[in-house]
Amino acid sequence: MMTVSENNMTIKVTPPTEGLFDLMIFARHADSQDPYNWVCSYQIQCVEPHNGEKLPENPFHFWGLHQKVRDFGIKESSHKGELLVAPQGTLLLTLQTSQPLLAMYELVNKDLDAALSKKCLASQAEEEKLSCHVLCPFQGYYRLSVFVKYLGGSTFRNAANFLIHCLRPVNQNELFPSGLSMHCGSGISSRGHGLSNPSHSAPIITTKLGKCNITFHTPASVEVTASLSKDKVISARYPLDRYVLVTHLRTKVSVCIVLPESGVYKVGLFGRSKDHKDFVHICDYIIRCFSDPSWPPFPRVYSLWKRGCVLLEPRMGVLQEQSWVRFRVKVPKAYQAVILGQEKTVLQQTSNMVWEGDVFTGAAGTQVKLAAKFSQHCSSLEVILAFEVEGGSPASLGCSG
Repeated sequence: MMTVSENNMTIKVTPPTEGLFDLMIFARHADSQDPYNWVCSYQIQCVEPHNGEKLPENPFHFWGLHQKVRDFGIKESSHKGELLVAPQGTLLLTLQTSQPLLAMYELVNKDLDAALSKKCLASQAEEEKLSCHVLCPFQGYYRLSVFVKYLGGSTFRNAANFLIHCLRPVNQNELFPSGLSMHCGSGISSRGHGLSNPSHSAPIITTKLGKCNITFHTPASVEVTASLSKDKVISARYPLDRYVLVTHLRTKVSVCIVLPESGVYKVGLFGRSKDHKDFVHICDYIIRCFSDPSWPPFPRVYSLWKRGCVLLEPRMGVLQEQSWVRFRVKVPKAYQAVILGQEKTVLQQTSNMVWEGDVFTGAAGTQVKLAAKFSQHCSSLEVILAFEVEGGSPASLGCSG
């Protein structure tokens, strides 16, 4: 194992068997592309070999930080030296940077394939810090390689290679969800899209209740949407996009998530400005819950659910049959708001601009819809939200476990 700093170099040798070995050292100027020149040799007499586990392959030759790591924009690492220990199979590596950088990571272990390796890493890129959350599903040694580039750079360069020793692995059912981007949590990407003041800056959210609310401050010109995904859905009765509700307030966006079952989820945030038709990816969050939640979904959302629309009551998208439900909702610029169910109910607007009224749900298997007119002269109603009506007790419709 070779570690190289600006002024010195250290080599640790583990001979595979007993006997006499030659160690030859080659060097060249750090800025040169010329061949390496032989510098010196040592003879090593191994009397008793070390029978420890073989180290993972390292095609980049050096361990620890690159000797010219400051030229890459990295000031220091949270971990000194080349060996990092993960007693419980988890590790957080942080790199302080002199300017915003993008990073990619590679985790290698003899039992780890490429697909599983990607579920072991969650990376965050902030203005002056790079972070990588690492999960180790097997006992033993890993190589974690770090590749960085400037925001306008064309290629990633290998800046560090860390040796991780995992003493006790994590459960493979608790690995990160697949498909995470290099932008997890808040950071360069969210700020670049106009999102600020995050309620959750770290990428991993752990909840015992099985629900959380992620908020950002946003300019009026930015619209945000969100997706929820899970690698293996077991018992959710509705599509996972029904378990996310995005609410745009005047200067803020709220992404409310409820979970139908335990596990590890990915929340993807996407945004677009007024000048663009398509949404682009902003960042991902990881939500972990192992307390067996069973929340009901939100109502189905239609395209007219815009900035300023707020659902106050009922918050769940599944209503009990043959019951009275209080509706309270804000719909800006609506001339009239009605509930279409077993019968039509016209909502009344209060002084604080909330449309409200009591609605009878009717029979199970039907839908109750919130609709609105946006002009006095318009005869048609446009649907904004849709709720399912189901039979059974209120508890069976979903509550947190």
